[in-house]
Amino acid sequence: MSTGIRHKTEKHAWGRRVLAELREELDRLEAEGSLHIPVEPGGWWHQYVCPRHHTELLFDPAERDAYAFRCPYGCLIEGEAYRGAWLAFKHQSLARAALQAAAVYAASREAAYALLAKRIIAGYARQFPYYPVHPEAQPWMLKGRAFHQALTEAIWSTTLLRACLLLSDEGVSWTEPEREAIDGYLRMLEASMTEYRRILIHERGNAENNYTAWLNASLSCIYAVKNDRSGLLALIAGEGGWKHHLSIGVKPDQLEFEGSTYYHVFVLRAYLISAEMAERFGIDLYDAEGTAGQSMAGMFDVLAALADDRGVLLALHDGPMERLPYAREIAEIMEIGLSRYRQPGIVPILREAYRQMGGPDGARCQLEALLYGEGEEPAARRSVERAAAAGRGFRLLPDSGFVLGRRPSNALSFLADFGPHGGSHGHYDKLHLTLMHRETAFTPDFGMVPYGSELRRQWFAETASHNTVTLGGASQGAHTGSCLRFEEIAAHTYVWLRSEGAYPGCRMDRHLLLTDQWLLDWFEVTAGEEASIEWWMHPVVPAEEETARTGMGTSPEQVADEGGVYPLAIEGQWRRLPVVKRYEAAASDGSAGELRLSYKVPGGGRIYHTALLRPGDEACGVRTPGTSVDPSRPLTALLHRRHGRSARFVHVYSAGERTALKETSLGAVQVESAGGIRTCELTEQGLTVIGGERHE
Repeated sequence: MSTGIRHKTEKHAWGRRVLAELREELDRLEAEGSLHIPVEPGGWWHQYVCPRHHTELLFDPAERDAYAFRCPYGCLIEGEAYRGAWLAFKHQSLARAALQAAAVYAASREAAYALLAKRIIAGYARQFPYYPVHPEAQPWMLKGRAFHQALTEAIWSTTLLRACLLLSDEGVSWTEPEREAIDGYLRMLEASMTEYRRILIHERGNAENNYTAWLNASLSCIYAVKNDRSGLLALIAGEGGWKHHLSIGVKPDQLEFEGSTYYHVFVLRAYLISAEMAERFGIDLYDAEGTAGQSMAGMFDVLAALADDRGVLLALHDGPMERLPYAREIAEIMEIGLSRYRQPGIVPILREAYRQMGGPDGARCQLEALLYGEGEEPAARRSVERAAAAGRGFRLLPDSGFVLGRRPSNALSFLADFGPHGGSHGHYDKLHLTLMHRETAFTPDFGMVPYGSELRRQWFAETASHNTVTLGGASQGAHTGSCLRFEEIAAHTYVWLRSEGAYPGCRMDRHLLLTDQWLLDWFEVTAGEEASIEWWMHPVVPAEEETARTGMGTSPEQVADEGGVYPLAIEGQWRRLPVVKRYEAAASDGSAGELRLSYKVPGGGRIYHTALLRPGDEACGVRTPGTSVDPSRPLTALLHRRHGRSARFVHVYSAGERTALKETSLGAVQVESAGGIRTCELTEQGLTVIGGERHE
């Protein structure tokens, strides 16, 4: 944290505005009596989810206490699990209030805010010994005191201890009883965090776990408060310490080892807290590297590559698509990253985080801005942002197994997943395709609902919720695919991905060809035996059929019971999804016909989608749960399927104009756009492209 907080409010209009907002919020919370420390420990926040709508329940930090909890649709939920989850949010909000009060004091020198921060910190220090080692924690958890999980306790402790350090930096003194309580809290916390590290690293042999990064961050804060330089040095250098974890918890391509954007942010934030504490002792971790070149600068760079054109971080594997606490974490690390590494690709991500936090047009707001923001507003850096977007192109992450294709003149871009499963935070999603438009992620990875929702395993982790292929309604097995070929040349960007472990005897090949006008998606499947082979695509906007080229099926009300549902085999049980539309291609001679759809995107743009439907193929609209932000708002997926030993699915997407598809008598595919005709043929070396642009 910067000790120049007061300087920000004197120099920048945004600093004065944010200070006023933070002061007003604290005054309101104090007046309502809500800054009161509960004597009960917190539970597991993932259980704070509506069992009917699967949306996160509402939390108001102004509530002093609560036993009934509402979902955004008005459901009133009661029960111990929900109470425990609410308490977890409450404890975290109080730690945040302590840090906020310390920051307001640093900016204003108003003693009331220093006293408020001290009251919360010392209050928790006194209460902490009375929290039990949590009896309600689930068996797999490392148990905390103030929370079910030691992980949550570590995160919470870093907020409290950063507040304590900020007060000390600003010359605030502690009374002897306060100091004794804090010293006792530090001793207990250090002992428990050290023991949890021993269990995780030595007993379980799981040093790469994201837990480890946070146990390290908590201990780093403890050593900073205690001014224990030798303890910090030992922590950094030891097994499972900061440098070791960077080497094993982050892949050489700079992405966190689970392949999750959310957990990447999560771990990077812990690293930055440890680096902040080390800097207090004159130790520089900001430019340190792991054994394969991993670095925090590299971790920021890969986030910039993974963000869409608006700055939204794609929700790969487990993690939310959008959530206020997550946006705050992103804002915090991006502010630090921008000041430390000056990477222009960070700017749109930072602006989008502030937009999600309520900042108009991405203006700075809330505590993260005052603590970590420097210089002019992110929204004032549009020229930097545009330059960063123009410079982004093809990106292969060979170790994590993701590939991105972008071309400056095409509004469409893509990300595909072929890498490791991702462990407990992974999804059964090999060869998944995220298709992006400059205005929206058109077919995103939906991420994950809170883990307390039954839809975690009944939908969001399963293959059918992704844009890839299933066999017989069953999810893929956990496995790793491969990238057989990738190239970026003047005419196109091309990727060939393969999966051979999804189903016994099954081989899947996905070919993605991105030109300046369109994206061709050619998916070949050899099942090994007769099977229903199912290609899924989940747009977040509804399809609009072009009736001149598409034969329309029956309406949802007219679909017969038999065939009116689509069965999925999930965790040994059948889940049935309603079929709400059937499509037929406009072909009368028995050859492959075109299915033509289009989609409106925000900002007035349009995506055109053309698919080849070969004789024997079936295409239909299937009603599915919505995104992980709100699963209760259903979406309609496109299901393209064929029964047999093999299948070929060929689709093309374009923005701004329709692109036509035609299959030749030799099995090649012709793609026709305003730029000309290209013939794509599948060979043993992948796709061969003949033809080019039509120049006037």
